Amino acid sequence: MKIGVLALQGGFIEHEQALQKLGISFFEIRKLSDVQQPMDALILPGGESTVMGQLLHETKLFSPLKTMIDEGLPVWGTCAGMILLAKTIEDEQTRYFGRIPIAVKRNAFGRQLGSFHTTGVLTGIGEIPMTFIRAPFITESEKDVQILASIQGYGVAATYRNVLVTSFHPELTEDLQVLRYFLDLL
Repeated sequence: MKIGVLALQGGFIEHEQALQKLGISFFEIRKLSDVQQPMDALILPGGESTVMGQLLHETKLFSPLKTMIDEGLPVWGTCAGMILLAKTIEDEQTRYFGRIPIAVKRNAFGRQLGSFHTTGVLTGIGEIPMTFIRAPFITESEKDVQILASIQGYGVAATYRNVLVTSFHPELTEDLQVLRYFLDLL
């Protein structure tokens, strides 16, 4: 098994460290030639989604990654990755990969000072630690989307076909259950 990790900006190193702990092979995606390597799945890390979107286009990575995701490559997006994968971003015309039919609200729990850590229940796993940093949440979802976790009444994790999204950062904790959950989906 080999996982591609988008490494243009954001918290990609923490995802790589989590993969290393499980002995999972990975490589960084920084330039167009990187997507020519075979991969079993893709991780879109947290960070700044607007910057990531710009960099995806500047590096010409957007189109090939979109095609791969649309054709069924399993993908997990955390925080900014969730925004990149969402069909709709509230109060914005911007749309990136648009693969999971959800609407998300950016910085829904507040700005940097509104960041927090809690525990919550994720369907299929149970109670897990959740770290939210300027996190989005799901405001709407189509019926085929499975909401896996909610906080304060809002969806913070979901799955749909080949996509897993979390608005929190499992990679910032020692708990590897969400990563294992994603790998089990493969």
